[in-house]
Amino acid sequence: MTTVRARITGRVQGVWFRGWTEETARSLGVDGWVRNRADGSVEAVFQGPPDAVGRMLSACHEGPPAAKVTQVSHEPAPPLDAGGGFIQCATV
Repeated sequence: MTTVRARITGRVQGVWFRGWTEETARSLGVDGWVRNRADGSVEAVFQGPPDAVGRMLSACHEGPPAAKVTQVSHEPAPPLDAGGGFIQCATV
């Protein structure tokens, strides 16, 4: 099991990035959460098998059609409760 915290920058708010992230993560069997940040970025935590988390991070480089991603950075994160699914959280 791998857990990472990701930060996605560019035109990623107001383009359905959170909804797309939730759908994509669920389709890959990845647990975690996603939220907008006050600085205009999107933050997410992805947890799952290493290959699924890797595919999720790769997909974030593209995002939904209206997004224009300029950077995806990530770092290891503490494990989440297992089997928690994937949710959208409030902006911070």
